[in-house]
Amino acid sequence: MKNLLSIEELSAAEIAILVNEAAKLKAERGNHSEQPLAGQTWAMIFTKSSTRTRVSFEVGIRELGGFPMFLSGNDIQLGRGEPIKDTARVLGRMVHGVVIRTFAQQDIIDFANYSKLPVINALTDDEHPCQILADLLTVHEKLGGWEGKKVAFIGDGFSNMTRSWIWAAKILNFELTLASPVSCQPPKDFLEHLDYDGLKICTDPAEAVAGADVINTDVWLSMGQENQKEKEAEFAEFELNADLLKGAAANHIVLHCLPAYRGKEISEEVLEKHADTIFQQAENRLHAQKAVLVALANG
Repeated sequence: MKNLLSIEELSAAEIAILVNEAAKLKAERGNHSEQPLAGQTWAMIFTKSSTRTRVSFEVGIRELGGFPMFLSGNDIQLGRGEPIKDTARVLGRMVHGVVIRTFAQQDIIDFANYSKLPVINALTDDEHPCQILADLLTVHEKLGGWEGKKVAFIGDGFSNMTRSWIWAAKILNFELTLASPVSCQPPKDFLEHLDYDGLKICTDPAEAVAGADVINTDVWLSMGQENQKEKEAEFAEFELNADLLKGAAANHIVLHCLPAYRGKEISEEVLEKHADTIFQQAENRLHAQKAVLVALANG
């Protein structure tokens, strides 16, 4: 594996290897037998704000023996209009790998092409692959795996989170149901490109949750959309609450990638009831990303 740019580009075998390696690294934390990033400097270019992603990557790189170099959009010439390809060609001669959290998916594709470095997508408007790997690790820990499981996602049906979940469902062949307002559902051209019968789409959260083993939600407005109040108003009936969960499978789990807005996409009661799982999911960002770093270090 040379880069992690999207879930779409991974195979089922690669996902399984990453999840298994993440579980191993989690069990060995503090007693790693190898430090595959020893002597390496990894640049972290973030043009979007972050808590979990930044902390988990900085800690993970250090625990694997490397040195993280954090660069915000305001710290480097990208913020003044330098072309991405020029920044990439400069850093390609100085550092050993790059973690990028930005808006356009094409920017990380271009960065990988011009830098010739291992590049990790730490979130774009199109995908959030590191989060999905952490989520799959959590499903593996809590339910023993995703085989035969029904997953529901309540909220924006075409956010970076849902796109990554959609690709994971196709690649790993599990059932995924999206409950979303019509205006926030995947468009026809995406669905034709996807070509997967295991994806179900509806406008009724109760229909999506019925019999679901994993119920997932996220903020209604992604970063950069905070002022779109008209979009937020469309989600009035999409709160993940206790009444809605009555229809879920008996041993269901609830996931939220955080930050959470209680009283909007999830109720206070549900978040606190499932807090152990949700914060285990947050911790698993560290372990999943370390597995990605190890895979890229090993080529």
